[in-house]
Amino acid sequence: MRKVSRVVPAPADLGTEVIGVPTGSDLQLELRLEAVLEGVLVTGSVRGTARGECVRCLDDVEHPVVADVQELYAYPGRRTEEGDEDDEVRELQDELIDLEPSLRDTVVPALPYQPLCREDCPGLCSECGAHLADDPDHRHESIDSRWEALSRLETD
Repeated sequence: MRKVSRVVPAPADLGTEVIGVPTGSDLQLELRLEAVLEGVLVTGSVRGTARGECVRCLDDVEHPVVADVQELYAYPGRRTEEGDEDDEVRELQDELIDLEPSLRDTVVPALPYQPLCREDCPGLCSECGAHLADDPDHRHESIDSRWEALSRLETD
């Protein structure tokens, strides 16, 4: 067993269209590598900071990411006893472990589906696009076209 603590640069495309960990930003890995019969079992955690946009007001958002990693890297040519033939088993490549696919599989689902700058974000005005957090009393005088004839009676 070996414990590894490293800061590594984030790979490209570690996120969704709305939020993700920027390429090259720091990811803190706390991993435990264990030799098992089938290969090397990697367990631990990954920490970083995701950046994106609030889905309501489009302001910048920072979200801490903490995700648990657990992946078996099989020795080349070895099959796991419990594994099904359709299971995706990652293999060691020249005694090296490629963590990037495991990081992607772990970090991306841990990101918020709809990131918000704050829970009660009012968003943008649907008519003019004004930032409603800056002006909570923002209103538009608009009359439903079905009631327009009645509004003319009021002015006469």
